[in-house]
Amino acid sequence: MTGGFDPAAPHFGENPWPAYAWLRTVPGLPLWQDFRLASRFADVQAIASDRRMVRGTAIFSDGQRRDLQRAENFHDMPFHERFVQCSMLEIDGPDHDRLRRAVFPFFTKSRLDSLRPFVAAWVDAALDRLVPQGRFDFIADLAAHLPGQVIGHLIGTDPALAPQMTQWSEDTVSYFDISRRAPDRKERAERAVRLFHDALQDLYAERKARSRNDLMSAMIGAEGAGLLSRDELIATVMQILHAGHGSAIDAMGSGLHALLAHPDQMARLRAEPGLMSLAVQEMFRFAPPLIFFHRFAGEDLFLCGQDWARGTRFGLLYASANRDPAAFPEPDRFDIARKPNLHLAFGAGPHVCLGNNLARLNMEVLFTALLARTRRIEPAGPVAWKTGLQAHGPLSLPITVATH
Repeated sequence: MTGGFDPAAPHFGENPWPAYAWLRTVPGLPLWQDFRLASRFADVQAIASDRRMVRGTAIFSDGQRRDLQRAENFHDMPFHERFVQCSMLEIDGPDHDRLRRAVFPFFTKSRLDSLRPFVAAWVDAALDRLVPQGRFDFIADLAAHLPGQVIGHLIGTDPALAPQMTQWSEDTVSYFDISRRAPDRKERAERAVRLFHDALQDLYAERKARSRNDLMSAMIGAEGAGLLSRDELIATVMQILHAGHGSAIDAMGSGLHALLAHPDQMARLRAEPGLMSLAVQEMFRFAPPLIFFHRFAGEDLFLCGQDWARGTRFGLLYASANRDPAAFPEPDRFDIARKPNLHLAFGAGPHVCLGNNLARLNMEVLFTALLARTRRIEPAGPVAWKTGLQAHGPLSLPITVATH
């Protein structure tokens, strides 16, 4: 029973919250397409945290895996299959843990804090150009460029390559949406992975000859220590951009949209900048960028009050869980000082988002600078929203700013 839940509806991206609220009233985990939907906080958290639940297809036979690939239109894509479908995000157990350990030292909060001066300098330069204009599109002119520059700096790529890498990421990640059947989208996704692979192979050769203090050099060291293969290295570096680019843009756009829709909260944040870290947490809770992830039951199990057969597929609706009144008082209220705020925007369990500290860093630096450099920020036109279940966030967010 999912008649009130239609992510393909024209206005779902703009306002999915009534559909999620309705879905949370449906008993159990209702069937939608071939997913058992988890919309309540307790159910989403239980499934995401349970190591018996898996993302990858290793639990199936070779024939079953190929059938799943064909059913999802993920077949006949050799580079996509090699570097995206087998990335750290899509595997489980010891191999997932091994790859995560190899890259984790670069994503600790203390290590990422060393990026703060770079992020601040880039943001200040962008605002030097944009604020005097008085009007600009927050997404196209600002947010769309920041994550690629920061992740490229982290990886060690040429800053001039960032726009191209972000386009490759968009072409690759967008193919995971439920509307990926068009042949041209499939061709773009495969081509993007191939070109990204070629660029990373060139960077690999450069860092192999001359190491630097960047992620590629560190990963080459991990490869030399036997922690991962060359293909795993390339796939992991790709995934870092794929996971951290689009979602960061969406989070920044939704965060500013929330502030614009709640001017009292924006005014409070201007007056109390020490609340910024809490405000960013609330932005992620209020409108998380990644709204849907799947899991398979890795074995026959009992969970969420029911028995499930091995191979059952679950859809975890993180955005719905973050608005569950059973977990958050007044969940539809945007409160920059909300505490505690143990949301699920970054997932939970073995696959919890590796880049969550980087995402928060970007948001804190950007909004601190934007509010400090302006006296007023207002909407300047209609907001266009992403559609479907792949991601949630504005495609376009025109604003006017004033410094006095």
